[in-house]
This record gives sequence, C-alpha cells and structure tokens, in this order.
Amino acid sequence: MPERAFQDYYAENMSHCYGCGRLNDDGLHVRSFWEGDQTVCAFQPRPYHKALPGFVYGGLIASVIDCHSTGSAAAAAFRAEGRPMDTDPPIRFVTASLHVDYLHPTPITGLLHLRSQFKEVGERKVVVLTELSVDGQVCARGEVVAVRLRKMPEAPAPATTPPAGSQQVPRGPAENAEAPLP
Repeated sequence: MPERAFQDYYAENMSHCYGCGRLNDDGLHVRSFWEGDQTVCAFQPRPYHKALPGFVYGGLIASVIDCHSTGSAAAAAFRAEGRPMDTDPPIRFVTASLHVDYLHPTPITGLLHLRSQFKEVGERKVVVLTELSVDGQVCARGEVVAVRLRKMPEAPAPATTPPAGSQQVPRGPAENAEAPLP
C-alpha cells in the first residue's frame, strides 16, 4: 500500500471530519488506499464501539463505509483526471446518499476490512460500492453516492473565547444535576 492515505491529502480546512479527519483528535481516522482498481481500508474497532457484547455498533459500520467511500470517490476523480492527489485544484466529495445492508453481526474483536469498487465515476458524482468483512466473512455492504464540492469551504476562523455572559452547556450527569433551569 502507498505511504499516504487518500485522506492525508486533504487540506487542513477539510481535515476535521469525525470519521476521516486527521486533525480531529477524537475521530476515527479512517485511512484508504488504492489496491489495483479498487480501494481498501482496514479499521480496528475499539471496545466502546459495541452494540451488544462482542459486536460492532451499526452506526460505526455506516460511518466507516461512508468516510472510506467519499475518500475513494476523491481518489477516483483524481485518477479519472489523470493527476495525483497532491495537485491543485483540490477535489473533495460529500455524501449525497448512503445505503447500508447489514448481512451478519460484525465481530468487534476482528479487523474491519473494507474493499470498494466504482459503479460510476463522473465529473460531479461518484457511486461507490463497498464491502465490509471480518476474517473473510462479508458482514455489510454499502452504496455511497458522493457528490463533488463545487467550491471548497474557506478555513474557519480560529476559536475564540465565548462572549461574556454566555453559558456553557452541561456535558455530563454530574453537571446536569447542578445546572440551573432556564
């Protein structure tokens, strides 16, 4: 596999996604690569990604399929244009549609292997078909319709201190018990 994942080519202002953003400290850090004409990803779920003891939460499966697929869409668009991913202008895709079929319970102890192929690669739309397997058993299949952003968002302004008089939102049960009612 190449040294750099597709997601590593995203500009800083496009690298904060919970699923695949390298700059999101709390994120999943999905990393995708070419393998021939298909794309691949390996992801190790954590114990807190469980639905039931021993099995992965379905929302995690959808997230990993989604982020791997949109990264794959960008890579396919660069390939279709005959240029490397580190060239300008950047290409980034977002999800227009995500469909996941859950075929078997997904063991949490195994490495999730994702393999994608392309149903359609167009200038504005890429349709990605992804299989997620553990130890050779296909546990889920996903189809992502990804659309190309026409304009890249500008870098966000740096975070600032909340204005005087603003209230912090309670974050946990202990804080909620002490929070005054509005």
